[in-house]
Amino acid sequence: MTSSTSTPGLTRFNTSADSDALAALHEVCASSAWGSKLLAQRPYATAEALLLASDAATAELSAEDLAEAMAGHPPIGRPKPGDPTSAREQRGMAGASEELRAEMLELNLAYQEKFGHVFLICATGRTGEQMRDALRERIANTPERERGIVRAELGKINRIRLTRLVEEDPA
Repeated sequence: MTSSTSTPGLTRFNTSADSDALAALHEVCASSAWGSKLLAQRPYATAEALLLASDAATAELSAEDLAEAMAGHPPIGRPKPGDPTSAREQRGMAGASEELRAEMLELNLAYQEKFGHVFLICATGRTGEQMRDALRERIANTPERERGIVRAELGKINRIRLTRLVEEDPA
Protein backbone atom coordinates (compact mmCIF):
# COMPACT_ATOMS: atom_id res chain seq x y z
CA MET A 1 0.00 0.00 0.00
CA THR A 2 1.25 3.45 -0.83
CA SER A 3 1.79 5.50 2.30
CA SER A 4 1.84 9.01 0.93
CA THR A 5 -0.83 11.53 0.14
CA SER A 6 0.16 11.15 -3.49
CA THR A 7 -2.28 8.22 -3.54
CA PRO A 8 -5.01 9.67 -5.78
CA GLY A 9 -7.81 7.98 -3.86
CA LEU A 10 -6.59 9.30 -0.51
CA THR A 11 -6.22 12.81 -1.90
CA ARG A 12 -9.72 12.57 -3.39
CA PHE A 13 -11.12 11.32 -0.06
CA ASN A 14 -9.34 14.06 1.92
CA THR A 15 -10.55 16.86 -0.36
CA SER A 16 -14.06 15.72 -1.23
CA ALA A 17 -17.13 17.42 0.20
CA ASP A 18 -18.18 16.12 3.61
CA SER A 19 -21.36 14.63 2.16
CA ASP A 20 -19.41 12.75 -0.54
CA ALA A 21 -16.81 11.50 1.92
CA LEU A 22 -19.52 10.38 4.35
CA ALA A 23 -21.33 8.53 1.54
CA ALA A 24 -18.06 6.77 0.62
CA LEU A 25 -17.48 5.85 4.27
CA HIS A 26 -21.05 4.51 4.53
CA GLU A 27 -20.25 2.15 1.65
CA VAL A 28 -17.32 0.88 3.71
CA CYS A 29 -19.20 0.56 7.01
CA ALA A 30 -22.88 1.21 7.71
CA SER A 31 -22.22 2.60 11.20
CA SER A 32 -22.89 6.33 11.18
CA ALA A 33 -20.79 6.77 14.36
CA TRP A 34 -17.80 5.10 12.66
CA GLY A 35 -18.20 7.25 9.55
CA SER A 36 -18.56 10.46 11.57
CA LYS A 37 -15.39 9.72 13.55
CA LEU A 38 -13.36 9.12 10.39
CA LEU A 39 -14.80 12.17 8.67
CA ALA A 40 -13.95 14.42 11.64
CA GLN A 41 -10.27 13.45 11.47
CA ARG A 42 -9.68 14.38 7.83
CA PRO A 43 -7.28 15.04 6.20
CA TYR A 44 -5.21 11.90 6.61
CA ALA A 45 -1.49 12.17 5.90
CA THR A 46 -1.25 8.53 4.84
CA ALA A 47 -3.48 5.60 4.03
CA GLU A 48 -2.07 3.89 7.14
CA ALA A 49 -3.26 6.83 9.28
CA LEU A 50 -6.76 6.34 7.87
CA LEU A 51 -6.62 2.61 8.65
CA LEU A 52 -5.46 3.27 12.21
CA ALA A 53 -8.29 5.78 12.67
CA SER A 54 -10.69 3.11 11.39
CA ASP A 55 -9.33 0.58 13.88
CA ALA A 56 -9.81 3.04 16.75
CA ALA A 57 -13.33 3.97 15.62
CA THR A 58 -14.27 0.29 15.26
CA ALA A 59 -12.97 -0.45 18.77
CA GLU A 60 -15.12 2.39 20.17
CA LEU A 61 -18.42 1.31 18.59
CA SER A 62 -21.24 0.85 21.07
CA ALA A 63 -23.46 -2.23 20.87
CA GLU A 64 -26.00 -0.17 18.90
CA ASP A 65 -23.33 1.14 16.52
CA LEU A 66 -22.05 -2.40 15.99
CA ALA A 67 -25.58 -3.58 15.21
CA GLU A 68 -25.95 -0.73 12.70
CA ALA A 69 -22.68 -1.75 11.05
CA MET A 70 -23.70 -5.41 10.83
CA ALA A 71 -27.07 -4.51 9.32
CA GLY A 72 -25.14 -3.35 6.25
CA HIS A 73 -23.78 -6.85 5.61
CA PRO A 74 -25.75 -9.54 3.78
CA PRO A 75 -25.66 -13.15 4.99
CA ILE A 76 -22.78 -15.27 3.69
CA GLY A 77 -23.90 -17.04 0.54
CA ARG A 78 -26.50 -14.39 -0.28
CA PRO A 79 -24.73 -11.22 -1.46
CA LYS A 80 -26.93 -8.21 -2.11
CA PRO A 81 -28.20 -8.29 -5.70
CA GLY A 82 -26.40 -5.70 -7.78
CA ASP A 83 -23.79 -5.06 -5.06
CA PRO A 84 -20.34 -5.73 -6.52
CA THR A 85 -18.68 -5.32 -3.11
CA SER A 86 -20.57 -8.11 -1.37
CA ALA A 87 -20.32 -10.32 -4.46
CA ARG A 88 -16.53 -9.77 -4.62
CA GLU A 89 -16.06 -10.36 -0.90
CA GLN A 90 -18.15 -13.54 -0.95
CA ARG A 91 -16.50 -14.92 -4.08
CA GLY A 92 -15.58 -18.05 -2.11
CA MET A 93 -19.24 -19.09 -2.18
CA ALA A 94 -19.65 -18.53 -5.93
CA GLY A 95 -18.87 -22.10 -6.92
CA ALA A 96 -20.29 -23.74 -3.81
CA SER A 97 -22.30 -26.91 -4.18
CA GLU A 98 -26.03 -26.92 -3.52
CA GLU A 99 -25.33 -28.96 -0.38
CA LEU A 100 -22.90 -26.33 0.94
CA ARG A 101 -25.31 -23.51 0.08
CA ALA A 102 -28.14 -25.31 1.90
CA GLU A 103 -25.93 -25.95 4.93
CA MET A 104 -24.82 -22.30 5.01
CA LEU A 105 -28.43 -21.14 4.88
CA GLU A 106 -29.35 -23.44 7.76
CA LEU A 107 -26.30 -22.40 9.82
CA ASN A 108 -26.86 -18.70 9.06
CA LEU A 109 -30.45 -18.94 10.29
CA ALA A 110 -29.40 -20.78 13.47
CA TYR A 111 -26.66 -18.21 14.10
CA GLN A 112 -29.03 -15.30 13.54
CA GLU A 113 -31.58 -16.86 15.88
CA LYS A 114 -28.95 -17.31 18.60
CA PHE A 115 -27.15 -13.96 18.30
CA GLY A 116 -29.79 -11.70 16.74
CA HIS A 117 -27.65 -10.61 13.77
CA VAL A 118 -26.01 -11.93 10.63
CA PHE A 119 -22.88 -14.04 10.82
CA LEU A 120 -20.09 -11.57 10.07
CA ILE A 121 -16.77 -12.81 8.77
CA CYS A 122 -14.09 -11.26 6.64
CA ALA A 123 -14.90 -13.49 3.68
CA THR A 124 -12.25 -12.09 1.33
CA GLY A 125 -9.97 -14.93 0.25
CA ARG A 126 -11.90 -17.63 2.09
CA THR A 127 -13.51 -20.65 0.49
CA GLY A 128 -17.11 -21.59 1.13
CA GLU A 129 -15.91 -24.52 3.22
CA GLN A 130 -13.70 -22.25 5.35
CA MET A 131 -16.62 -19.91 5.98
CA ARG A 132 -18.88 -22.85 6.87
CA ASP A 133 -16.28 -24.24 9.26
CA ALA A 134 -15.89 -20.84 10.95
CA LEU A 135 -19.67 -20.55 11.27
CA ARG A 136 -19.92 -24.05 12.76
CA GLU A 137 -17.23 -23.16 15.30
CA ARG A 138 -18.49 -19.70 16.18
CA ILE A 139 -22.13 -20.68 16.70
CA ALA A 140 -20.98 -22.38 19.93
CA ASN A 141 -19.56 -19.10 21.31
CA THR A 142 -21.09 -17.12 24.12
CA PRO A 143 -22.67 -13.83 23.02
CA GLU A 144 -19.84 -11.91 24.72
CA ARG A 145 -17.09 -13.87 22.94
CA GLU A 146 -18.91 -13.60 19.64
CA ARG A 147 -19.27 -9.81 19.95
CA GLY A 148 -15.50 -9.54 20.27
CA ILE A 149 -14.95 -11.72 17.21
CA VAL A 150 -17.56 -9.77 15.22
CA ARG A 151 -15.82 -6.50 16.09
CA ALA A 152 -12.46 -7.92 14.94
CA GLU A 153 -13.97 -9.24 11.70
CA LEU A 154 -15.65 -5.88 11.05
CA GLY A 155 -12.29 -4.18 11.55
CA LYS A 156 -10.70 -6.46 8.92
CA ILE A 157 -13.53 -5.80 6.46
CA ASN A 158 -13.31 -2.04 7.03
CA ARG A 159 -9.54 -2.11 6.40
CA ILE A 160 -9.96 -3.99 3.12
CA ARG A 161 -12.71 -1.68 1.93
CA LEU A 162 -10.87 1.50 2.97
CA THR A 163 -7.75 0.28 1.18
CA ARG A 164 -9.79 -0.21 -1.97
CA LEU A 165 -11.32 3.24 -1.52
CA VAL A 166 -7.98 5.04 -1.30
CA GLU A 167 -6.31 2.97 -4.00
CA GLU A 168 -9.08 3.19 -6.59
CA ASP A 169 -8.57 5.40 -9.59
CA PRO A 170 -11.44 7.83 -10.11
CA ALA A 171 -13.69 6.53 -12.86
